[in-house]
Amino acid sequence: MLTWVRAIGRGWVVRDGVPGPDVDEFAEPDRVVAALAGPDAAGDTLLAVQHPARTPPALAHGHTVAEALPVARAALKRLIAEHYVPMSDFVALYRIEGPDGAAAGVLCLVDPAEVGADGLARVRHTEEVYPEVVAERAAMLAGLGCATSAAMLVPASGGAELTARVEWACASLGSPRLSTSDQTGRRHELWVVPGGAVQEYLLASIDAADLLVADGNHRVAAAREAGRGALLALVTAGPRLEIGAIHRVLAGTGLDVAALAARWRAAGLDVHPSDGAAPSSSGAVVAAGGGTAVRVTLPVPGGAGPVIDHDVVERVLIREALGVDPDGPSVRPLPAGRPVPPDADVVLLLAPVPFADVLAVHAANRRMPRKATYFTPKPRSGLVLADL
Repeated sequence: MLTWVRAIGRGWVVRDGVPGPDVDEFAEPDRVVAALAGPDAAGDTLLAVQHPARTPPALAHGHTVAEALPVARAALKRLIAEHYVPMSDFVALYRIEGPDGAAAGVLCLVDPAEVGADGLARVRHTEEVYPEVVAERAAMLAGLGCATSAAMLVPASGGAELTARVEWACASLGSPRLSTSDQTGRRHELWVVPGGAVQEYLLASIDAADLLVADGNHRVAAAREAGRGALLALVTAGPRLEIGAIHRVLAGTGLDVAALAARWRAAGLDVHPSDGAAPSSSGAVVAAGGGTAVRVTLPVPGGAGPVIDHDVVERVLIREALGVDPDGPSVRPLPAGRPVPPDADVVLLLAPVPFADVLAVHAANRRMPRKATYFTPKPRSGLVLADL
């Protein structure tokens, strides 16, 4: 009998569309605040439930997450009654396809604290996390008692077999229960799989593999800290997962590209003028700002194991050469394609981390720096809710 991978005992599937702004497009707090103040956020919305301390009334009264939770619980209850259908003992097949990739997988519950025979966690973080973000999300999860968004987990092995099983099950079940598009043009399709042989067949494939966090390192850590013993997860291996670049923004340093180039050359780094295009492969970073840019060849650190550009940039170029704390407010992540913040001094453009390097970090039992990978396509929040 499977225990660490299991069906959703009690949950809800959205009838049509998730009410309110598209929550998956608003990761940064300032974007959440702006969305909740906009016309699409009138009435009860899932975004307000997930970020109750960032609604206009909560901000006006200075409410903490704990103080805003009663409002969130009441809003969630109304949303479930109006927009969701109750389900029990089910998993969901979920397929996403869009301009940034394709993924087919299983929405189910996994225990984020499960440990394998080797003494290592069965659900393994790929990146470091921000403790304050984990604490806030854990408080929300414990206070709501309901998971409203899924982490995206990737099997470390056996991914092709899982994809084949999911595609077979989708075909055997016929038309999806839910088919919708989001504002980015992705198509989301969902099939409900009740208890029985098909459900057991799908869960057994997940149970056989260790799972890496592709998207949702903070959600996984929050689920573990909340102590619920369950994490809502989309377990998928593609068939066409893509990893986008996450750059770094320097702000409030008073340094422009010329000043950075001088500091880096003084530190013995190889710096040359650039056309400003982001690197297409690992081993270099481009600093761009004010209409000028330079390319820096990254030094190769000694020792065995995979080299992640973000680690070298934060440790060597930012901390050692500039004396700037990469964990402080002057350094921020910026997913590729997002607009550059108006207060940015310089943007450090990095190449996407190859999936082979993600697997190599996993094999070495290490983690990458925070916000180093941007897996797509991401599951949409709110299509399935799970009572914890």
